[in-house]
Amino acid sequence: MLTIDPTQIPTKDLHQFILGAVSPRPIAFASTISTDGIPNLAPYSFFNAFSSNPPILIFSSNRRVANNTTKDTLKNVEDTGEVVINVVPHAMVRQMALASIEYGPDVNEFVKSGLTPLSSERVKPFRVAESPVQMECTVEQILPLGEGGGAGNLIICRIVLMHISESVLNEKGRIDPHKIDLMGRMGRFYYVRASGTAIEEIVQEVTSMGIGFDGLPPALLQSHILTGNNLGQLASLTALPDEAAARQILADDPRAQMLMARLSPIDMQLYVKELLDQGAVEKGAALAVLAGRKS
Repeated sequence: MLTIDPTQIPTKDLHQFILGAVSPRPIAFASTISTDGIPNLAPYSFFNAFSSNPPILIFSSNRRVANNTTKDTLKNVEDTGEVVINVVPHAMVRQMALASIEYGPDVNEFVKSGLTPLSSERVKPFRVAESPVQMECTVEQILPLGEGGGAGNLIICRIVLMHISESVLNEKGRIDPHKIDLMGRMGRFYYVRASGTAIEEIVQEVTSMGIGFDGLPPALLQSHILTGNNLGQLASLTALPDEAAARQILADDPRAQMLMARLSPIDMQLYVKELLDQGAVEKGAALAVLAGRKS
């Protein structure tokens, strides 16, 4: 493995390794306003949600690595204590990228990016009308992490009002990831689109005690066919079926019946993997139990 001592590598290179490893990251499209009334709009991917009660978002405006200067957003939040965090869907990602250009403090990025300023209700900075979620925030604290180029300034924000487009909600009134179609930032110039086939639903009960890897038959743990994810699906179950229950579960599966008749553990494990990859965990677990006994 490549081993890196942060004190022995140029900051610009360390920065890219961190961004490439800690990804994808959500994007805070931060809208602020100067004391002179000039709107500013800039994206930040050192960003996340950190609390629901109180509702807290944190993003970091880093000092520029090249010349150790700070950005207009940081000065504006220091001066006014207000910011609007807008999310970035795929439909406006190019406009967001345009707003990342380091324009001077007298330039309005809403104009440059062609995005529409929308008056906020509780803070002065404008919202981005094209963004499906806009969060009006007051700044609770700004925490400088250093004085050199690349040093972050954590901007801790409290949401005072949140606006959500009904167009991104599902029938239960929750945000649908396919409808909101958010973008995430990776290293260098790479982004990821969080919708379509990129979305994977992983349901894991956290209050029911899974049997864990140590509760799986040794033959499954030694399998060269089942992946760590496949074994994780089985290990998350509260119990594996016994042999009688397993046969009952598979009674109406002709393929499983054929494989059991052939007494072929490898072919059985291949089918177990197929079932698990399809999300048929109950049947996969049943066949896995029988495959383990045949090994």
